Amino acid sequence: MSSSRIAQAVAIPRRQLFAYGALGLPLAMAALPVYVHVPRLYAEAADMRLSLLGALLLAARLLDAAIDPLLGGWSDRAASRQRLILLALPCLALGMLALLQPPASGAPWWLLASMLLTYFGFSLVSVAYQAWGAELGRDAGERTRLTASREGFGLLGVVLAATLPGLLSPDLASGLSGVAQLFPLLLFALAAWTLAGSPPSAARTPASGSLFGDLRGVLEDRAFRRLLAVFVVNGIAAALPATLVLFYVADVLQAEAWSGAFLALYFVSGVAFLPLWVILARRVGRVPGWIASMLVAVVSFAWAWGLGAGDVWPFAVVCLLSGAALGADLTLPAALVADLAEHRGGVARAVGKSARAGAYFGWWNLVAKLNLALAAGLSLPLLDLVGYQPGVVGTSGGLAAIYCLLPLLFKTTAAVLAWRWRKVLEVVS
Repeated sequence: MSSSRIAQAVAIPRRQLFAYGALGLPLAMAALPVYVHVPRLYAEAADMRLSLLGALLLAARLLDAAIDPLLGGWSDRAASRQRLILLALPCLALGMLALLQPPASGAPWWLLASMLLTYFGFSLVSVAYQAWGAELGRDAGERTRLTASREGFGLLGVVLAATLPGLLSPDLASGLSGVAQLFPLLLFALAAWTLAGSPPSAARTPASGSLFGDLRGVLEDRAFRRLLAVFVVNGIAAALPATLVLFYVADVLQAEAWSGAFLALYFVSGVAFLPLWVILARRVGRVPGWIASMLVAVVSFAWAWGLGAGDVWPFAVVCLLSGAALGADLTLPAALVADLAEHRGGVARAVGKSARAGAYFGWWNLVAKLNLALAAGLSLPLLDLVGYQPGVVGTSGGLAAIYCLLPLLFKTTAAVLAWRWRKVLEVVS
């Protein structure tokens, strides 16, 4: 990056960077209960059959992932992305308020309706918010810092969502009900800060062509396809241990009481190390910085492979290192997408066409959500195949291999692909 661009990259005042990132906190805070707490809440508080619950959750999540590109295309055609955020906020607030307070009767229909409302609001806000951030940055450095602010607030939101229910009540249902009542206030307050305090964005021309043609055109971008490929492989590597960590802590380390502390350390480490990845990316580039974070994760998984019962403090080192890598995973690839969208947008505007940042982030979010599904679909059947049974002594050997070695393999593959395609992925220097 040239010295003139570095000077521009620090031009956005810190207060405006924080203002833009603030909305990331309630969005991340909403995501964790939806994916982690809702299944248990409806199974216990609403007494729903697990088969019906699983079918409803799967249907809603698949529909949620499928609509992201369409919402991205809609965002590109809107006169103002901020107006779409304002439209989506009440949907997200009402959806969360309903979702986390199941009724005594009619729970299946209540769950499906509230999930669809929540997913619609969440997805529309997320896509419009990410695309808006890509347009706010004037160069690669600014877009990286804006993305880092958004993802840093997001990590704080995850920590808050993980701890708040227990602080409000020892009972899960009561704690989540308290979260549901606080969430709209927090959402609207931080959204107001973001909308009022973010940097001014340059004028843009809303898209007017074929929606499906634009979505197809984004996938025809070779650099974006390769970035998606690295993102999928790396994302599965990150989602695998997230799916299995509670099993690993309970049956390999035999330290279930430490689960909450390990998760807190992981996310706090992500927040703490995030600024260091931004500094490294500014000096060596986003792709080399991202590859360096993958290698840190590889070291942490290799370290975890040698652990056993009672290794609490050594596993804390694993959480520290893998959490540090998380900050780069959340920030650097998303900044590359923002660069790619704006680079292609600049080319498009030069010939009288409109930018398609929303379409880029629509596909990106679809893949991010499918990564979680792929990780669960790959790891859980493998656990069954190797004979692992939760809580049964002598069956955790296969669990340790899947938890440690499979992510190591995927991370290494992602690093090799990113290095091979580094000149294509880093489209803006």
